[in-house]
Amino acid sequence: MKICGVELKGGEAIISMLTYEGETYNVPACRKVSFSISNSNETESIREFHFAFHKLMEDYKVDQIVIIEREQKGKLAGSATSFKLEAAIQITDLPVNLISPVAIKEQLKRNPPQVDFESLDLKRVQQNAFDVAYVQHNRIIFGKA
Repeated sequence: MKICGVELKGGEAIISMLTYEGETYNVPACRKVSFSISNSNETESIREFHFAFHKLMEDYKVDQIVIIEREQKGKLAGSATSFKLEAAIQITDLPVNLISPVAIKEQLKRNPPQVDFESLDLKRVQQNAFDVAYVQHNRIIFGKA
């Protein structure tokens, strides 16, 4: 199964893909690390983001998308643009799940990845996206999805 982890920050969607086959995790090479949107008030910008994101999911045969949940209110609330990007991601035929940062932290504490992030061929900015994809795989494997 191939899962795409997504972290939404402002006007950017940072992604990391992770597969699990035959009891082995694999980080496949991907042509994109992030998608950004210049002006979320423009309908065409949202459409371009939606098309580009879902084309990548189709090209890489992703089975599921998982997004790090953001607060809707308060000091740590996500931006309006990040919620627009989330909606653009959610309108797909693929299953889309949201996982809270607290749940991610708990799962990583219980079952940390058996690899050093530095040894993966990923950029530092992709770590949170990798973590959420790893947690979703664990939820599926151990029956908590």
